[in-house]
Parts: sequence; C-alpha cells; structure tokens
Amino acid sequence: MYTSKIFFNKPLKCLLFFHIWGLFEMDTELDDWFSTKKKIHAEVQLKNYGKFLEEYASQLKRIEDALDDSIGDVWDFSLDPIALKLLPYEQSSLLELIKTENKVLNKVITVYAALCCEIKKLKYEAETKFYNGLLFYGEGATDSSMVEGDCQIQMGRFVSFLQELSCFVTRCYEVVVNVVHQLAVLYTSNKNAPKIIETSGVHFQAMYEHLGELLTVLITLDEIIDNHGTLKDHWTMYKRLLKSVHHNPSKFGIQEDKLKPFEKLLLKLECQLLDGMIFQACIEQQFDSINGGVSVSKNSAFAEEFAHALRTAFANVEGKLGEPSEIDQRDKYVGICGLFVLHFQIFRTIDKKFYKSLLDVCKKVPAITLTANIIWFADSFLIQKIPAAAKLLDKKSIHTIKTQRENFLQQKAQSLTKDMQSYYVFVSSWMTKMESILSKEQRMDKFAEDLSNRCNVFIQTNDHETNKQNLFTLVYGLIFFLFLITTSTVVSMVVADSVTHISQHLQYQALHSISVAKKRVISDKKYSEQRLDVLSALVLAENTLNGPSTKQRRLIVSLALSVGTQMKTFKDEELLPLQLVLKKLDLISELTERVRAQCDCCFLYWHRAVFPIYLDDVYENAVDSARLHYMFSALRDCVPAMMHARHLESYEVLLECYDKEIMEVLNEHLLDKLCKEIEKDLRLSVHTHLKLDDRNPFRVGMKDLAHFFFLNPIRFFNRFIDIKAHVTHYLDKTFYNLTTVALHDWATYSEMRNLATQRYGLSMTEAHLPSQTLEQGLDVLEIMRNIHVFVSRYLYNLNNQIFIERTSNNKHLNTINIRHVANSIRTHGTGIMNTTVNFTYQFLRKKFYIFSQFMYDEHIKSRLIKDIRFFREVKDQNDHKYPFERADKFNRGIRKLGITPDGQSYLDQFRQLISQIGNAMGYVRMIRSGGLHCCSSAIRFVPDLEDIVNFEELVKEEGLSEETQKAARQLDSVLSDLTRNFAEGTEYFKMLVDVFAPEFRSPKNMHLRNFYIIVPPLTLNFVEHSISCKEKLNKKNKSGAAFTDDGFAMGVAYILKLLDQYQEFDSLHWFQSVREKYVKEIRAVAKQQNVQSINQDEKLLQTMNLTHKRLEVCLQEFELLYFSLSSARIFFRADKTAAEENQEKKEREGE
Repeated sequence: MYTSKIFFNKPLKCLLFFHIWGLFEMDTELDDWFSTKKKIHAEVQLKNYGKFLEEYASQLKRIEDALDDSIGDVWDFSLDPIALKLLPYEQSSLLELIKTENKVLNKVITVYAALCCEIKKLKYEAETKFYNGLLFYGEGATDSSMVEGDCQIQMGRFVSFLQELSCFVTRCYEVVVNVVHQLAVLYTSNKNAPKIIETSGVHFQAMYEHLGELLTVLITLDEIIDNHGTLKDHWTMYKRLLKSVHHNPSKFGIQEDKLKPFEKLLLKLECQLLDGMIFQACIEQQFDSINGGVSVSKNSAFAEEFAHALRTAFANVEGKLGEPSEIDQRDKYVGICGLFVLHFQIFRTIDKKFYKSLLDVCKKVPAITLTANIIWFADSFLIQKIPAAAKLLDKKSIHTIKTQRENFLQQKAQSLTKDMQSYYVFVSSWMTKMESILSKEQRMDKFAEDLSNRCNVFIQTNDHETNKQNLFTLVYGLIFFLFLITTSTVVSMVVADSVTHISQHLQYQALHSISVAKKRVISDKKYSEQRLDVLSALVLAENTLNGPSTKQRRLIVSLALSVGTQMKTFKDEELLPLQLVLKKLDLISELTERVRAQCDCCFLYWHRAVFPIYLDDVYENAVDSARLHYMFSALRDCVPAMMHARHLESYEVLLECYDKEIMEVLNEHLLDKLCKEIEKDLRLSVHTHLKLDDRNPFRVGMKDLAHFFFLNPIRFFNRFIDIKAHVTHYLDKTFYNLTTVALHDWATYSEMRNLATQRYGLSMTEAHLPSQTLEQGLDVLEIMRNIHVFVSRYLYNLNNQIFIERTSNNKHLNTINIRHVANSIRTHGTGIMNTTVNFTYQFLRKKFYIFSQFMYDEHIKSRLIKDIRFFREVKDQNDHKYPFERADKFNRGIRKLGITPDGQSYLDQFRQLISQIGNAMGYVRMIRSGGLHCCSSAIRFVPDLEDIVNFEELVKEEGLSEETQKAARQLDSVLSDLTRNFAEGTEYFKMLVDVFAPEFRSPKNMHLRNFYIIVPPLTLNFVEHSISCKEKLNKKNKSGAAFTDDGFAMGVAYILKLLDQYQEFDSLHWFQSVREKYVKEIRAVAKQQNVQSINQDEKLLQTMNLTHKRLEVCLQEFELLYFSLSSARIFFRADKTAAEENQEKKEREGE
C-alpha cells in the first residue's frame, strides 16, 4: 500500500520504477544495483553514527567541564587530594649505606656524611622556621590599630621564640666546631700524629660547601635582625617594662626570685642574638682544644687544604655569577665569603689576590638577596669582618665598588624591559619544547637519545628559574615562574615517568665510568693503603649508586669520589663527564622540589607595594587580565611562611590582616573602578540621545573591559574572587536602590540590564519591584515631599476626585486621579498613607498660622465686626438675609488696603490660602479613596471576607515544618490587615478636624469667630476669579485659564467645621440672597429687552443681551459654588454641631 500510494500520486516516478523493474531481469545488473544500494545505506548509517559520536563526545566534555573542580586557571597544590612526590626516598640509615671492608674509610665517610646531613637539617629549620619568625615579627598590626602595651605583649610572646633561636644558634656553633675539628684531624701537619687515611690528593669539597651553607645561615640571621628596626624598638620597650616590674613585682603578681633569672636570660639573648654578633661569635670560638687535643690554628696542612677548597669553590662559582645560566652560585658565593672570614679568623693569614678576587665579584653582582627583602653587600661584609685586609685596599678601590653598584642599578633599570622580553621568549620556548618532547612516544631504538633530550630540557628549567633577583622590580616576571610551575604540574605524570628513566640512565652512565676506573685500579697489582682506600671508595660509590638517588646516597657518592679520584684513577677526559653526570643527577632527582622552591614567590609579601601599581596597569590593559590568576597565586605563596609568626595570639590573625589588606587594594584599584566604569558606560550608552560627551572610539579610544568577565574565579585564601559576579552584584544592587528611589526610571534601568547582558555577558537579576503603570502619574512620595508646591500648582475637582495642573510649559496638563494614587500606594505600600496625612498636618499647621494672622489684622477684624453688627441690625428688615451689596462693598473696599505687583488684593490672597487648604484636604480624601481602591484590588482573590480561615491552625494540624507555619502566620496577618483596611478605612477628615478644632474654638482665638461673615465677600471674589479663568479658555493665550477649583469650597467647609460655624453661616442665608438678587436683575433686564425689541434699538439690545448673559453666568457660578460647598460639608458632618457630636460621643461611650 505504501508504494502504491506513492506511485499513484506521482506518475513520473511510477514510469521510472517500471523502467528499473525491466532491468531487474538481467541478473548481473541486479546484483550491481543491490550492492550499490547497500553501499549507499552503509555510508549514510556510518555518517549518522559519526554524527552521534561527535554529539555524545561534546556532551561528555560538557559534563566533565561541569564536574571539574579546578575552578582557577593556576594549579593549587593545597587543593590536590593526592599528589605525586618525585623526591627519591628510602628508610636506610647512613650506617646501612656505608658498608665496605675498609673500616677506617667507613668511619671517615660516615662522620662527614652525618655532619653534612645535620647541616642540611639546620639550614632547613632556619629557612622555614627562624627566618620567617623573625621576618614577620611586627606584621599584622599598624600603628593606628595598636594601643599602648601591644608592643610589649608581642615581645612577651616572642621571647620563647628567641630562646629557641638561641638554642639553634648554639647548636650551629657546635656543628661548625665539630666540622673544623673533623677536617683538622684528617689533614694534620703533625708528623707524630697517627694518619687516619692518606689525604694527598683527597679534597672533601662537599664538606666545605656544607660548612659555607651553615655560615650563610648565621650571616642571614644577623642581617635579618640588623635590618629589623621594629624588633629592636619593641625589645627596648620590653626591657623598660621589665625595669618597672622590677621596682614593684607584687603589683604585677610576679615573684621576685623568678625575675632575676628571667633578666639574665634576656641579657643573654640580647648579647647572643640582637647585637648582630651571631656570625662573629661563631668564628671567634676556641677551635683549638684546650687539653692538647685537636690543633687547628697551627695546622698548616689543614690551612693549606682549607685555602685550596676556597679557591676551588670560588673557581666553580665565579664563571657563572651574573650569567643567564646561573643556578645557586650566589648562595655559594655568600658561603665562600663566610669561609674566607673563618679562615682568616683561625689562621690569621690573608691571600691578597684571593681577597681582591672576592671583591671584584661585587662589580658583577653588587648585591645579593639572602631571603625575602634582606639585601647583603659582600664588600661591606668583607671590609667589616677583616679590617686588616681592608687597610691593604686604597680608598679609590672601595669607592669604585660603590660607584659600580649605582651604575649597575641604572643599567638594570634601562635594560629591564629588554631582559624581560628575552626571558619571556625563553620561557615560551621552554614550555613549547616541554610539551613537544613529552607528547612524543618514546622509541625503543632511540631511547637513550630521547632520555638525554628530556634531561637537557628539565635541567634548562633550573638554569632559568633562579634568576629571581633580576625580576624583583617588574611584576610581570612573577608570571613566568607561575607559567613554569603550571606547565610542570600539568605534565607531571609524564615528567614522573621520564625522571625515573633519566635518573636510572644517569646512574648507569656514572656506574659505567666508576666501573672502568675500578678495573684500572684492580689491574694494578701494587698494594698500598692509599690504593686500598681508593678501591674501597670506588666500591662504596658503586654500591651506593645501585639504588634510589636520594640525597644521602648522592652525598655519600660525592664524599666517596673525593677519596676515589686520587692517584689519577680517572683520566681527565673521564672525570669531567662523570662530574657532569652527577651534577645532572642532583638536578633531576630534585627537579620538582627545585621548581617549586625557585617559583616560590613568598618574597612578594615584602614588595606588595607593587600590587596596586600592577592592578592599575591590568585595568588600563584589560587584555592582560588573565594574568591576575598568576598574581594571586604568587601572593598566596607567603601563607606557609606566615604560619611561623609567633608574636601574635595566632598566625591566623596575621593571615586575616594580609587577606584584608590585599582585598582592600583589589577593591580600590580594580573592582571599584571596574564597577563604576561599567555603570558609566551603560548609562552613557542608554542616554546617547543627550549627547553628553564624545564617545567616538577613534578619537577618545576604547577600553574593552569584557575581558575581565571571561576570567574564571580567582582563589585567594578561603574565598573565590569572581569578578563577573562582583560587578553583577554591584550593578544589581545599584539599579535596585536607584529604582526604589525613582520608580519612574524603571524602564531605563531595565534597558541598562539588557545592555549589560548583551555587551558584557552579565547575568543580571530582575529587580522584581512593583513596576509603575502608564497611569502612574505624579508619585505620592513626590507629592508628599513637596505638598506646598502641589497644592499651589494643582486644582481640585470635587465630583470627579481629580487634580488638574494649573499651568504647564508643555502642550498638555498633568492630572492625578484615584487610579494613580492606588497604583502609587501599591508600589510603596499602604504605610505611606499615614505618612502622607502626617505631612499634610504639618502643612496645615503652617497655613493656619497665616490664616490666623490675616483674621487678626486690625483692618480686617474691624470691618468684619462692623459687618456682623450691621447684619444683626438689619436682618429683621432683610428677611434674615445677608445683603449682597454689603459683601460686594467689602470685596471692593479691601482693594483700597493695597494690591500686589500682579494685581491681587489681600482678599485674593486669602482666597488662595483657603483654596490651598482645601486642596490639601482634597488630597487626603484622594489618598483614602486610593487606599481603599488598592485594598480592594489586593483582596479580590479572597472568596469570602466574612469567613476567612486561619491558615496557621490548618498548617499546625497537618504537622508541617516551622518555616511553613511562619509563612502561614504571615499570610494570616496580611489578610487581617487587608480586611480591616478594606472594611473600615481610616477617617482622616475626622482626625484632621479633631486635631485642630480645640485650638480653633479656644477663647484665645476669638478673632477667628468672625470667619463666617467674611465668607460672602470671599465667595464673590471666588466667583469673579472663576469666571475670569473660564473666559480665558476661549482665548489664544490660555495663561491662568481653569475650569474647576473646588479646593476653595473644601477649604471653606473645613474651616467652618473647625470653628463650628455652620449654623452661623447658614443664618446669613447668603446663597438665597445672591439668588434673589440675580433673579431680580435678570427679570429686570429681560423686561428691558422686551421694551427695546419693540423700539428696535439694536445697539442697546446687544448691550442688554450681554448683561443678561453675564448675570446668568454669575448666577450659574454661584449655584455651582453652592452645590460644591454643600457637597464638601457632607464630608465634615455639617448636619450636627459640635455640642451634638459631643453628646453623641458620650452616649456611645455610655453604652
């Protein structure tokens, strides 16, 4: 059916089908056709399967990225759940490793190896614990944050640390003496003394190198303390405090017998540590044994060997100092200077040539950074420690060194950019080589060659990294170190595999060289103790190399070869390659530790003044924003060192201060500037129609700040700094706050949110504020704040409850009705209603003060009293109606008292005052109506106002959670408030009457009781004004035009109620008198019109028609005023007097 349907609907395809069907009769062609069809289907399926695999792979990649816990771009070792340690390790002791048949040699090597290991431990302890403890003393507290006594408290906590340092220094002294004694015993010039081993041609260079490292530690401690002004100042304050305690121990609760030992301890600490004599005291020790044991100072053989070791060490160091391939030569140079001073102190001999060579190094390396920010000058050190040698130098040479130092700084400052570019190229090249070599598969036929290449690349890392001194002044140099360590970490698994193979290959090469030498020694049949020592040393080296290349094994090999290389065991062409292989083995075995140590940017803490400069530069060049990750990683490197601080209650206090300082700098120099710049850009983009300034990028330039928002969160301490989230939060907060202040700008801020999403990719949050409608009109909040302006600029219509703007510069007039007020209340909440009435009360107080002054005026009061007296006299004659002529006379007569520059009389101004009071009351009425309208809109979803269930009880019955019960309680409260507000509302008019009425009706304000008699002339004045305003509606210039002003009627009704004068005003029968007067005049005019129509006097007839029309208009205006006043009186219960209301109130209370 399927094919029939298709071919039946498509006859052309049907013909084609029959044609093909005919071809099927041929078997060969049929087979070809089927095979082709199968091939096409297979290709389609394969293509679909390939597409499916691509989509599946992309999904897996997205899932992997989502689950990836490496939030930052920089590798953070503290976040690694598991780490791979490449440092070789074994639990064998020295005694287990050093085993040969030669017992004497075993002892010598064991002693020297043990001393070297001890020195390494002391050096590690100094670098991790004591350097940092001293350096960070006084940090974490500023002068402003410290109160009196904090310095002494810090030093009190620090005394125990100084005591530990004293023990450490004493231990160093003992080790130095022991090393010197052990060497002096081996190299003795006393022919009577027994020879331990043959030392001719034996040079234990490793011993002198380790001794130099220990002396460097002591020199560094001296320099740290000498440069630490805060430590010395606090020590002085602490000693003064101790003197005060000594005078009155009982006051401080201290036993006097414990005070003296403590003072002795402090004196010992000061003499040993704080006087800058740590190194000097070490070299001034008594090296000669008192009881005739070891002789050192007079041991010429030892002196010669010591000098030879110094020259050899210096020759190895001098060539690479200041060169790009320098590794740790500077540290060794410091040790050589320390050894030279020790040699002078012991033997009192000076090699002038060598001394000058040491000083010449200062021209290439004028200063050396010992640790952190501690700078050491070799020339000053040598001149100070060996004054006798300094005398041999002329002043010109010393001056030349200082001049050379200044020139060096200037040259470095000039060539710094160029050097950084070369370093950048070098690092980039190394990273490329690293990835290239490690990505290749190892070929077994070229395995050795491949390992050699990898070894050279890894060693190149060490050659480059230690030049940190050249990078101090340029922050971007830090990035290179992080590049290196990140690259090394990313490929750590491949590196681990390669390091193992490379170590084995290097060990094989070393073993091969030693094996050749050993065969050469064995082949010589001549026996001697020296030859036996050589053979034993070679066997020891060989045995030691057969195992993991730990530090101890490599040290033993070095010491063993010091003995094994004598007697020309190795040929010159064999010895240098062996030394190179062993050096490579040292570097490769400690590759990751060296990389991490050299890339440790802890020193940046002491140069953190460059951080704000760096942030300013990053802000100006947003393209480099990705480097922020590396900078914060560098700043984080000092955290382990800060944990050794001992002067605070806890090192966490120091970490918090550091964290706070860095975050303040970051906020000030980057985040705040970025937030404000983004906000400014969004504002200018939205308000382009205002043409505020020139934003042409070709003239003013363009800064693409979007780069900051593509950064991953930056980890710093226990927080992640998400620049994108920070700016988003700032904009959300700013837009929300500004929208609440000016809700009419909601559309502008909504547009700015959309623009922020489009331009910067920020995920903005909607404000969810009640947005204003098109009928929002003037906001209630604005009216409340400027009610004095509002009542003077707007006119009230009583019947429609609407305010109309009196005049405007635009082509339209603003209006305010109940819907506007209801929408505004919905926006701000019902709480604004009471606040508005309170503002109105404050406004009425000021206006009633002016009202009272006008009524108290002698001219006004005397005229009103006359009018009251006149009415009482003639009311019986006029049928108890106030004469129109009397009111008209008052209205015209008051103009004689004076008029304003714009032609207004005092009565005009009084009328405006009452209109403004009435407008304020009209506004209060509209607020109440708007509130009821808003409540009715809100409560329309409640089915039955008479029967509202209690949601809290229902929730408790169901046993729901505490949060649900709280929500139900809140709902009940809201429903209760809405129901009460809707059912009752608030009688604001009654409140405003009750608050002012007692004062108005008080005997001290008797002058106000004359108000009812001024109402007639006021109404005349109002009608004249109203007619004038309405006539202007038909004129081209509509300035001053108006068609309603019911505020006057509201004001009159309100004041009459306050004065309880409705009966007095009604007794005037004023509107009846006005009606009779105008009706009478209209009839008279109508009668004259009839007479003139007979006489056919057209001019007179036109005049009569105009007069008739004017009288009708006046009568109509008075009628409208009467109706408005009658309506307004209803609001204030004009049917009852004050006495009747009080009686009703008492009866209600009695019930």
